Amino acid sequence: MENLQAIKQRFGIIGNDIQLNRAIEKAIRVAPTDISVLVTGESGVGKENIPRIIHQLSHRKHAKYIAVNCGAIPEGTIDSELFGHEKGAFTGATQTRKGYFEVADGGTIFLDEVGELPLTTQVRLLRVLENGEFIKVGSSQVQKTNVRIVAATNVNMQEAIAKEKFREDLYYRLSTIEIPLPALRNRGEDIHLLFRKFAADFAQKYRMPTIRLDENAVRILLNYSFPGNIRQLKNIAEQISIVEEDRLITPEKLVQYLPENRSNLPAIIGGKSSSQSDFATERDIMYKILFDMRNDINDLKKLTLDLMQGGNLEEVQEENHRLIERIYQDQDLSEVSNVEVVQIPKVSQPQDDYDYAETIEEDESLSLQEKEIEMIRKSLEKNNGKRKLAAKELGISERTLYRKIKQYDL
Repeated sequence: MENLQAIKQRFGIIGNDIQLNRAIEKAIRVAPTDISVLVTGESGVGKENIPRIIHQLSHRKHAKYIAVNCGAIPEGTIDSELFGHEKGAFTGATQTRKGYFEVADGGTIFLDEVGELPLTTQVRLLRVLENGEFIKVGSSQVQKTNVRIVAATNVNMQEAIAKEKFREDLYYRLSTIEIPLPALRNRGEDIHLLFRKFAADFAQKYRMPTIRLDENAVRILLNYSFPGNIRQLKNIAEQISIVEEDRLITPEKLVQYLPENRSNLPAIIGGKSSSQSDFATERDIMYKILFDMRNDINDLKKLTLDLMQGGNLEEVQEENHRLIERIYQDQDLSEVSNVEVVQIPKVSQPQDDYDYAETIEEDESLSLQEKEIEMIRKSLEKNNGKRKLAAKELGISERTLYRKIKQYDL
């Protein structure tokens, strides 16, 4: 069996963090077996390296290794992709097709983003894990397959199980061995080591001198949280290598490439991550906006009614000072005080109170759509167009975000 350092060199893994070393050692130990493995960790920490190590050190290394991104396959076709289909099974199925589990027979399948699998597909996958059997879409014939399954996810599986988005029995079958990978911000000196490696690689790629950080810039780099983990660090190293003429990078230059971790989206409350937010689903976000708008409208109705009944602007302003400040917080209050009060003759109350409710509902629906578009646009801009990160921040699935982008032509 190869030692740890040799494995790192072979698979291009940089770093000496104790948690990283423990994860690799665990992968080396389980590789000769056929045990199912679940790799966990945030997006961008390099989870794809673990299944490659497991496959190459196993007795299956000469058979096929197939990596499948479960989150990138549309829900309507994922069963066909994984298990195959018969000719005529659905519209467009002009011929019989083998699925990944049939093609990879004797080898290894890596199911990335396994937490995104639909519940119906999870049932099929559970059967493969239990007895190695599957049925093609549109077929009644049971087929056998002998594959090693390694899965990975950045989803909190316990939360997904509690929300009934992931089957508990499937989770325990997948996670016979669980290998957690640490986030980049928890890897200490590995951050600078990785930055230097990426800087050297890009210098060679673009045929230019290698950039390097001064001492103060290194401290800033080590203290940054890196929500995008290794992918983000690599992206930053490439940007600086191309854009900056001076090869010695100062703190002033470095901070220009480190986006702030703040967000104005209502999905983030009190600095909590989207997974910890009370508004974890798209529906919750909409309800939050709707309730806020309704409160504002009720306050405006109260203020208008006071003006209509009393007509004394100074008295109304004094009694509703805090309300006016909140409603007009983005405007100069001196402009509000110059409003001319027009006396309106009192009219009898309408018999049907729902006339107002209908109008409010229409206004709220229009504003809600605009708010949603604005939130999606801001999140995409903040995350440099990376839809996966934007979807995570908004608290919705990546598939839902794709649909919204298409719907609103963003």
